[in-house]
Amino acid sequence: MANKELEQMLERVHKDIDIFDFDGKNVPRIILSDRQFDNMMLKIQGKPISVDTNLNILQDGLGHVFVEITLDFSHGDIHNKFLIYANDTLNFFEALADTTMFALSPPDHSQVNQDKVFMVQLPKPERAVNALDIIKTGLQTNHQNLKS
Repeated sequence: MANKELEQMLERVHKDIDIFDFDGKNVPRIILSDRQFDNMMLKIQGKPISVDTNLNILQDGLGHVFVEITLDFSHGDIHNKFLIYANDTLNFFEALADTTMFALSPPDHSQVNQDKVFMVQLPKPERAVNALDIIKTGLQTNHQNLKS
């Protein structure tokens, strides 16, 4: 990946992610704006929902690993893509592989305000584990390049 391409990818990265304690488990969370979260909930509230989730791993062979998480909701015409720079967020993907679920919430989520969290369970847990393996392999390339 040329420097310009890398810079463009880094500009697209969704930085609002973290890990939070949900019933004693470390769950990765993608933080949405209040408006984005409320609009999503208005469209799906009261409906049985499934979320098709894909983890697309993009790497350049030099140790830069990005993961594009795509979400397609079965109702509400909701399609989201979040680009995450795995080099800085390995713990996010480790927690995802461990719990096989993640949360969507606005920034002001708290344990008291549990109704402001939308949990997504991965339908095929092995995909998160496989993705973590691919990410770690890609990151090892970066570590080896730094030693050279």
